[in-house]
Amino acid sequence: MTVEGIREKLFELQDEKYRDFQQGLIPSVEQKEFIGIRTPALRKLAKELYKSGELDEFFRDLPHKYFDENQLHAFAISEIKDFDECMKALEEFLPFVDNWATSDQMSPKVFKKNKEELFSHIKKWLQSDHTYTVRFGIGMLMQHFLDEDFDLSYPEMVAGIRSDEYYINMMIAWYFATALAKQYESILPFIEEKRLSPWTHNKAIQKSVESYRITDEQKTYLRRLKVKI
Repeated sequence: MTVEGIREKLFELQDEKYRDFQQGLIPSVEQKEFIGIRTPALRKLAKELYKSGELDEFFRDLPHKYFDENQLHAFAISEIKDFDECMKALEEFLPFVDNWATSDQMSPKVFKKNKEELFSHIKKWLQSDHTYTVRFGIGMLMQHFLDEDFDLSYPEMVAGIRSDEYYINMMIAWYFATALAKQYESILPFIEEKRLSPWTHNKAIQKSVESYRITDEQKTYLRRLKVKI
């Protein structure tokens, strides 16, 4: 299917009230770039187009004109079943990701069965000078390496990241809040020793105490570890 054909399908799914709502949530994207399509409809279309094999031209059409096209691209990549094919499409797309939503909602299913290969790419993404590539890398480390595959070297990598970018620091905070919920004893020293930048440190604590997965006793202790900025 042509890029124009896909764009026509997207506008058929437009919800103007949802578009107006989205514009306030994603300030890094210009208002004119929103079509306004709800996520379930985009995911459904991505699956249909992937199954039909009609995405080659669309994948090559970068950068996209609309936010919703980026979302469709991300959801379609998430459907690719071959790891190498998925990673090739992802590496071509990541430099064009320009917002937190596209970065965070892109989650290839094939990664779960290819952890070792995935990790080699994560290490590279964390070294990127592109905000949303770094954010995506932290997100993948959080999603796939905080349970049975956890290793203390992984939070060490995240704690070592220093950036002035809000969307990177927010993801670092989210990572450590999630890590506290899953690996409390191992992660707590990073907070006690103030291994993060002050803003990120406090944000990680804030997100932790908002979590139902942290006990009341742990929340009380974490609140005491906040720093003055």
